[in-house]
Amino acid sequence: MANHKSAEKRNRQSQVRRLRNKSNRSRMKTAIRKIDEAVVAGSADEAREALKQAIPVIAKTASKGTIHKKTASRKISRLTKRVNQMTA
Repeated sequence: MANHKSAEKRNRQSQVRRLRNKSNRSRMKTAIRKIDEAVVAGSADEAREALKQAIPVIAKTASKGTIHKKTASRKISRLTKRVNQMTA
């Protein structure tokens, strides 16, 4: 437990950031799950639409610092590759 005023503030800040990061990560995972479900179902149009909606969500998660920029890029690339292979 924090004993100093500055440590208590740091603890509060960490909790706020943890919740914000959790929310961002959850939003991103939901967007990715929608793509996966569309790919498994074999629906090319739904997969393309879900990808179009997921790319900005993943990029925003990275810009907020929740995930690393290169991790976001890798996720976008792999999802795009899956959707493109499915439609081809």
